Amino acid sequence: QYIHYYNHDRIKLKLKGLSPVKYRTQPSLA
Repeated sequence: QYIHYYNHDRIKLKLKGLSPVKYRTQPSLA
């Protein structure tokens, strides 16, 4: 799960501007 969290954080930095809800609606990014 650590890797999943790390990747999630990277996506957060890459797609800065989107809310955490957006990530949940786009599980394909993970």
